Amino acid sequence: MVPGQRGGELVFKRRKPLGWGAWLREQVYPKGGFKRAIRYVVHRMRRLPDQPHRVARGVFAGTLIGFLPLPGLQFLAAWGAARLVRGNVLASLLATFNTNPVTTPFFAVLAMSLGHWILGIEAPLTAEYIGKAFGYAGRDLWVNFTALFGPEKARWDGLIQFWYEIYLPYFIGALGPAIVISAVAYYVTIPLVEAYQKARAATAKERGERRQRIRAKLAGAAGKLKRRGEDPGGDLGDDGPGTP
Repeated sequence: MVPGQRGGELVFKRRKPLGWGAWLREQVYPKGGFKRAIRYVVHRMRRLPDQPHRVARGVFAGTLIGFLPLPGLQFLAAWGAARLVRGNVLASLLATFNTNPVTTPFFAVLAMSLGHWILGIEAPLTAEYIGKAFGYAGRDLWVNFTALFGPEKARWDGLIQFWYEIYLPYFIGALGPAIVISAVAYYVTIPLVEAYQKARAATAKERGERRQRIRAKLAGAAGKLKRRGEDPGGDLGDDGPGTP
């Protein structure tokens, strides 16, 4: 039988596979909640076998990338940012999970509002306005794709509008808050990792000393048994056979 299986089935396999609806719900809001997911990520970061400052630099890079609008490119960008600041790459990848589907829309509206203010764009950031911008951009993408295989002409008006009124303000507006939050995460990560590594080293030292004491006791007991085997009557004293 393959290890990890019981009766031909995986031990950790779900007894009742998730349906599509349950799977989508898990992606939006996990069953254990975001608090449990955050605690898991923090726990994994503290256990990374690297110097605290390198782990913190990786957290800074990943947190910064996680707040920027880089759909489909966050892992690649986090890897590059971690290499650029000489941080821990795995910490950077884990830190990109700082956003979730619940908080991201609120942060996006805040970032776009700040970006519009910085760029001097006067446009109402309503749900209807944002939805139309996405719709026009998606329409242009589809038309341009079909134009590759047909007589249609490429259209760029919706994409240009989306770039200047949605994406660029979002990116510029998110950059400032992302840097501040990433800096806070950097300075918080250092003492957390240092404390965990010190506690882990102390625990390892205590375990090593305990093992040494156990080995010493076992060695002493083995020595006594060996001496008894070499001198069977030595421990009997006056009670040995033939003693008057």
